[in-house]
Amino acid sequence: MSLHHTMSALELVAARKSGQLTARELVEYFLGRIEQHNNTLNALVTVTADEALRRAELMDQGHVDPGILWGLPFADKDLSHRAGVPTGWGSRVGTAAPIPDISDPVVVAMDVAGGISLGKSAVCEFGLSSYTESEVFPPTKNPFSLLHGSGGSSGGAAAAVAGGLLPLAPGSDGGGSIRIPAWTCGLVGMKPSRGLIPAGTGFDSLGGLVVPGALAHTLGDAALLMDALRGHRPTYRATGVSASPASFVDALEQPMRKLRVGVSLAHPWGDGMGIDISPDALAALDQVAELARDIGHTVADVEWTPRASYADAFATLWRASAATLDIPAGGHDVLENLTRYLVEEGAKLSARELALALRELAQFETHAIEAFSPYDIVLTPGLATAAPELGWYDKEDAERNFRQQIQVTPFSSFVNASGLPALALPVSLSGQGLPVGVQLIGGPGGDATVLALGHQLSSQLSWGHQRPAMW
Repeated sequence: MSLHHTMSALELVAARKSGQLTARELVEYFLGRIEQHNNTLNALVTVTADEALRRAELMDQGHVDPGILWGLPFADKDLSHRAGVPTGWGSRVGTAAPIPDISDPVVVAMDVAGGISLGKSAVCEFGLSSYTESEVFPPTKNPFSLLHGSGGSSGGAAAAVAGGLLPLAPGSDGGGSIRIPAWTCGLVGMKPSRGLIPAGTGFDSLGGLVVPGALAHTLGDAALLMDALRGHRPTYRATGVSASPASFVDALEQPMRKLRVGVSLAHPWGDGMGIDISPDALAALDQVAELARDIGHTVADVEWTPRASYADAFATLWRASAATLDIPAGGHDVLENLTRYLVEEGAKLSARELALALRELAQFETHAIEAFSPYDIVLTPGLATAAPELGWYDKEDAERNFRQQIQVTPFSSFVNASGLPALALPVSLSGQGLPVGVQLIGGPGGDATVLALGHQLSSQLSWGHQRPAMW
């Protein structure tokens, strides 16, 4: 019996190139995995089997360019429009929304790269939280423990990849929405530099926070997906991003220079949030720092104190972003409590309050980049604690809900505010059997360095053998 889900995406591409696999065979296999496991995980909210098989047939017949993905199956995040497919946004509002007739740029980029979409991956409502427990769909479950969540907002994508329903998947990250599910589900998750990906530079989102990125099992697969998302745009010049390699996959094979690696436990949320970094998270950070030192890199503690004013500024921007959502007439009545609170509070903000928050985040960006400048890479914990159980987040008290999210994810959003590349790297399992990871933060435009060090470290870690029981 074929076990294509146990192969890396790069191995599947090689099998496609050599003629060992057709696009249809690959699509049929992963549709079978979805049929077998999706009712358990609730990772995909829409499955477009007929259209996927049609595209696979056209590719096998030579009518569709295989690109660099060669027909690899994936799923669109259900915040992105694909022409002819409903967009639900993880919300009751989406059930009455018109079906789009134009695809979003990131969807087009995946198609041009030769991917085949099998449907839509689950999200929290409008991508506004760090867990995927929408009230319009069943909660998305963690393949390592069905009692625990998958993180968010790209929780459906992460659960699908971790559970072997997809070989890889794109996500988007405005405060950790790729990295949080990656740490939660034991995956590699890459958030690129602001401005790197033409299909989602980040400059069109409030505060420049949101960028598309990659969820995968291996660094090679993440690099492949980064190449696909970036595409071939010779006329595109990324603002604020230095020259990057022609291929992130090829760059992984280049000799690795010795790096200056910083280690930091600092975050900008202060003492009032009740943040407690677990022993498992600290042990994983120590393990990776020691491994980097053993490999030959210089490792030292980062000395910086994040600006205390960041917390209020980010919270202001979070509310303001919610207020920009295009909610149809009558839609406010069916929003979840958290979303309604954010929309209403965001609508109360004055132009001055928003301008001051944006100025503070710009100053924070400068401060963070200067603090990290002595280092090529800065290591931090991933999550402060392992994935919470389903239902742990307070859905009635929005302010408590925000504190809970920060207690779990204090190291993610400030990287978005800084526009820096960051990688979620799985390291070990907690005492509960849940994944534990670390974060690698690069300098401006340092995406290739982040991927390269992650690749080098992962080759020395035992994580590659860890898979959920359902595997």
